[in-house]
Amino acid sequence: MSSEVASSSETENSDVLTVFPSKLYGEVTVSGAKNSALRLLAASLLTADEIQLFNYPSSLLDAQLHVEMLRALGKECTVTESSITIKEATAPPSVLNWNRRSIRNTLLILGALVARTGAGHVPLPGGCQIGASAGQRAYDLHVMVLETLGARVIDHGDSLEAVCEGGLIGADIHLPIRSTGATENALLCGALAKGTTRIWNPHIRPEIIDLISMLRSMGAQIEVFGQERIEIQGEADLSGTKHRVIPDNVEALTWVIAAVLTDGEIEIHDFPFEHLEVPLIYLRESGAKMFRGENSMVVRGGNCYPLELSTGPYPGINSDMQPILAVYGLQAKGESRFIDLRFPGRYGYAEELAKMGADYTVTGNMLRINGGKQLTGAAVRALDLRAGAALALAGLIARGPTHIHDSWQLFRGYSGFPEKARALGVRLTHST
Repeated sequence: MSSEVASSSETENSDVLTVFPSKLYGEVTVSGAKNSALRLLAASLLTADEIQLFNYPSSLLDAQLHVEMLRALGKECTVTESSITIKEATAPPSVLNWNRRSIRNTLLILGALVARTGAGHVPLPGGCQIGASAGQRAYDLHVMVLETLGARVIDHGDSLEAVCEGGLIGADIHLPIRSTGATENALLCGALAKGTTRIWNPHIRPEIIDLISMLRSMGAQIEVFGQERIEIQGEADLSGTKHRVIPDNVEALTWVIAAVLTDGEIEIHDFPFEHLEVPLIYLRESGAKMFRGENSMVVRGGNCYPLELSTGPYPGINSDMQPILAVYGLQAKGESRFIDLRFPGRYGYAEELAKMGADYTVTGNMLRINGGKQLTGAAVRALDLRAGAALALAGLIARGPTHIHDSWQLFRGYSGFPEKARALGVRLTHST
């Protein structure tokens, strides 16, 4: 896989990952979490001091794109395979001039710019389109956070602008749902807001705790009161820091499922056990053979039994895990049922799996999978990041090669996927 960000949508749309039937053996190390690293990059905008991140997933397309955004905002970024050093060449402007693919994190960049400079203007976010019936991923809660803290927000159609003359003022933010993004934006804004900011009904999950840990190391005064609230005492300035990104729990779960599906045997290092308690219970009770080491998980195949689950806030099963668990259901004999409570209708990937022989129906917000049928390799399309992962897993157990178009989606969130997969014995090719 190229280490460069695709320079145009034409390049991104033309690449194909071909996966052949394979059985996994060997060892793999989980990379730093995409959903944490991107938030930490946004937090670097809150200070003029140097930021160093370790266990940093540098090959992720979204991370590379975010770094380019930071450079456009006056940051000097030095990237190695597993670290990044961020220095400030010039103070950030309030406007992010950007004409390339956008990502969801532009909303956090907006919050950080408003907190730091009193104003921000960014392109509306891109990221995953997760299924027609799931609708667009709204940004109304981000607007609510900014307005609650005193900013005036203007929607320009293709961009979002926020202005707060005199700086943000701490306030009580009442989130109607446990939104990860809104919680993160409230943390970034509250860290530099004047006075006390309270976030009620926050989403307390590993990536949020990782962001809080980094902000605390930068001098932010943050106290967590469980799932009830987070309190932030705003600071005039934050300092630089060194921070290690937590391991990616979705990647870890993907390797577990891959080993079970193929009846392989692998050892997964830097395994985030404490972040996957609920999904691992489901898998263990559904036939996966897993053995816990000191800092690693050994998976020795297993028998896939049908799953019945719904996604929900942490510590429940994250919506990002749902597509890869659905492939587990394809291997099980019997009917598996999935309900996505966070993004209703996030089942667009199932139509692509049907091209490989998957038998499914969608009733209301329930996905039903009639598993145990032989899949056949086909030409399919990665509609989004996790759909790409699901198709790659299905390709491991299909008869014949599976050609995944738009496979750049997969590389947005799985660091070094081709190299890691090949090291585990997966046969694949990647062409652009």
